[in-house]
This record gives sequence, structure tokens and C-alpha cells, in this order.
Amino acid sequence: MSRKNFGAKPYSYPQPVLIVASYDENGVPDAMNAAWGGISYDNEISICLGSDHKTVKNILLNKAFTVSMADAAHIEACDYLGMVSANDVPDKLAKSGLTVSKSDLLNAPIINELAVCIECRMKSYDEATCRMVGEIVNVSVDEAFITDGKTDTSKISPVTFDPFNNEYYVIGRKVADAFSAGSALIK
Repeated sequence: MSRKNFGAKPYSYPQPVLIVASYDENGVPDAMNAAWGGISYDNEISICLGSDHKTVKNILLNKAFTVSMADAAHIEACDYLGMVSANDVPDKLAKSGLTVSKSDLLNAPIINELAVCIECRMKSYDEATCRMVGEIVNVSVDEAFITDGKTDTSKISPVTFDPFNNEYYVIGRKVADAFSAGSALIK
């Protein structure tokens, strides 16, 4: 077998395309695109966010943020949120065309157009490692994406980031049932 070495890179696939949203000191909503994150415990999410981001400053101020899953229908707006800094374009979320509603549980914005939202209370932030940890206080899903009481990811069309090629891909085709597909190998 032959393999190509890429060196020490942040290359894993799939990587989620997370849209992290917060309010600034004046209540203006902001959001950024982040791919280096995921669930780190039952009620905890960890995301790598550099301290120079306006979103991080906002989270440190309010101790609250939301994390939404980018989707295919809004990929242009979600990508834009990763291309432009709120330090330079303070109204970038408004310019993206996305709108927000205030969370009932935290001082953080929920992006109305994105189907899945994780509402978080900040637990910790380590500037040296850029690790933001949030306590998940609620997960909400737009009812238009619920079928027979279950979240229908095929309707959501969540996207993943391919760091090898700097491309986005849609997730959604079911290949097996979790904790069942391997049953035949258990003896």
C-alpha cells in the first residue's frame, strides 16, 4: 500500500460547518463560520476560536453563544460569515441576509434560517489553545425539518467542510442504523 504524507495539518473529514453567533456590547448580533469543533461531552461543545475574532470578544462579554449547522440552502451566507471579519464589517451578519431571534434562555441570537441551533453557556476559554467550551442548555430544530417526530437531516441538508480541497459537501444519505450495523460481528 502506498500513502501520501501531508504533514501535521488540521485535516480530518468530515468537519462540521458551524455558525457561531453572539451579541456585542450594544446588542448587535454577529456570527462566524468555524469548522474546528464538535461535541466534547454529553452537554458540552468545544470549538477552536482565535481570540482576535469579534465573536470571541462577544462571548467573553456575555458568557453565551449559539451554534447552528450550516446548510446547503444558505451556503453562500454561511461561507461569507467565514470570509469577512466583524472587526472590519460590524454588520456582516445583516449583510449576509440571515436574520436572528433572541434565545429565550440566554443572551445569544438564534439564526432563523438555519434549522438546527445549539444554545450554549460559556464554560471556559483558553486563549493559548483557542478552545472555547460551551455548556449546551438547549438544542432546537425548526419544526419544518421534523418528520414523524424525528429530525429529518435529509431536509436540512447540512454541509461539511473538506479541508483537503477547501470545498463544502452535503451530508444526508443514510447508510446504516447506528449501534446496529455491526451486530452481525458480535458473537
